[in-house]
Amino acid sequence: MVRLSVLWSAGEKRRSSGSLHLRPTGFHRHLTSAERKTTMAQGESAPTYLGVTPPISTAGPSKREEEVTVTLMQELRDQNRFESEEEARTREIVLGRFAALLRKFVYKVSILRGLSEAAANAAGGKIFTFGSYRLGVHGPGSDIDTLCVVPKHVNREDFFEIFEPMLREFEGVTEISGVPEAYVPIIKLKISGIPLDILFARVALASVGEDLDIQDDNILRNLDERCVRSLGGSRMTDEILRLVPNQGVFRDALRCIKLWAQRRAIYSNVNGFLGGVAWAMLVARICQLYPNANAGVIVSRFFIIMREWKWPNPVLLKQIEEGPLQVRVWNPKLYPSDRAHRMPIITPNYPSMCSTHNVTQSTQMIIKHELQRASEIVDRIIIGTATWSELFTKHDFFQKYRYYLQVIASTESAELQLKWAGTVESRLRQLVMKLEYVDSLVLAHPFIKGFDQTHYLLNEEEVRAVAQGMGADGISKRTATDIEGKEGAQTVYTTTFYIGLAIEPKQPGAVGPRKLDISYPTSEFTKLVKAWEHFDDGKMGIVVRHIKSTMLPDYVFDGGERQPKQPLKRTKSSKVGARLQLRNFASKPLNRWPAPWCPCPHLVT
Repeated sequence: MVRLSVLWSAGEKRRSSGSLHLRPTGFHRHLTSAERKTTMAQGESAPTYLGVTPPISTAGPSKREEEVTVTLMQELRDQNRFESEEEARTREIVLGRFAALLRKFVYKVSILRGLSEAAANAAGGKIFTFGSYRLGVHGPGSDIDTLCVVPKHVNREDFFEIFEPMLREFEGVTEISGVPEAYVPIIKLKISGIPLDILFARVALASVGEDLDIQDDNILRNLDERCVRSLGGSRMTDEILRLVPNQGVFRDALRCIKLWAQRRAIYSNVNGFLGGVAWAMLVARICQLYPNANAGVIVSRFFIIMREWKWPNPVLLKQIEEGPLQVRVWNPKLYPSDRAHRMPIITPNYPSMCSTHNVTQSTQMIIKHELQRASEIVDRIIIGTATWSELFTKHDFFQKYRYYLQVIASTESAELQLKWAGTVESRLRQLVMKLEYVDSLVLAHPFIKGFDQTHYLLNEEEVRAVAQGMGADGISKRTATDIEGKEGAQTVYTTTFYIGLAIEPKQPGAVGPRKLDISYPTSEFTKLVKAWEHFDDGKMGIVVRHIKSTMLPDYVFDGGERQPKQPLKRTKSSKVGARLQLRNFASKPLNRWPAPWCPCPHLVT
């Protein structure tokens, strides 16, 4: 047991041999503010530790652990995980300009609502940052999650109908896209090259001054659910920072975990993995269990504990609390949907919610596999037989599977494509969940992002081919100048998502090809995305098709990654597939966008 003797002291192993220190107990207990005050009045002192259980170890780092942390920080610098001073100053300037514009917006709406000049000037408006920027773990090119808090006479329609046009006219703004119908309504844009994700919240106050404290639970009174959710991001970030014993250690360890999760392609809440908030809470929990450890120790314990975590036991940073609102708080004893969460990581702010409700059976399997791999590597780093760069080795998603699904969203407008592709991506998890029920399919592995392309096309035939994912090399190399002034030429935008399919090995003695019927999941998925209230069959395309790994396009690979393509034999089954594809292609001759379902729904293996 060399690994354990290196990583854990004997005393540490004794204390953690049971589940008491690794799994939270009493997670179903919801404490009210009155109960906490009563407990204190009865003479029970508050715990001297952060978290729902005592620390596993309060020991400081050993000499070897200090050395390991030094090498970790150097690797993070080598990996360019820290922004330059110039970029940091640019972010501060951008936020200052944005805050001033928000106040102008509130003033403008106040005047439209009939307020006096003095009242309009006093109405205020304030921005709060959250996410990686507020946590202090952002890197070069990271976006800034920004919350706009406005007084009660400014509504959400004003945010999109008045503020969004103001932003479009704002100096330095590019790539702006508002999504008012999102679960959390958002405007995405760049200002002077800095990406911002902007949320909106209206509070029940006549004015919003610079002294507004949104950590007070009473600020949530008389708000709709969307505003409560929007406020939740900033409230949660501040609460996480309050609940860690050493913010510097927490930030250094979280930078490491974020980089690892991104490189291994398991950093994406929308696609069923863990997002930034969930990874931050996991790291914060380990910091609570080792309050005097350094970043190297936290990272090593992170992988040891998380690979063994007994899901669906939840990860909590503090006991779940009641609050002043009649709103739903995460409670698996009360709500069946909460019991269905596979890897519950619960937000510490009121009202507590599960940050990982998107995790599916497949993505959980992938996360657990990556935790095991990382744990083994970090064990070797501790004893000096591996380096941190091995932990951050890029994923092998596009070399891992023999078959993939392509999900292609297409439009003729760059602005419309942002919304349409975002809508398709937000529903991709539903396709994964339906694929998990297909016989002989072991796992459906979604990739964490889509691939955007702009195509300059000469005719309708090329439009159909590109929307179907079958553009020729000549098309991909074409530029806007190549089609300028040509009759019938047009520009089409596509975003392609990928799902890797792990198929059960053929049983001994089985003969002949097997068919994997994916027609139902794919057709149900396309019905789901086409049910979007803004879907326009004449302007938007959606296609799901399966391909072999040898048919993956070059753009999914970095330089030097691509394996030589094997020559394809034209078998009888492939001829049948082509015939089916052409029949579907011709099924709607007046519709420029192709049939939305997989043209050959039976995958032959």
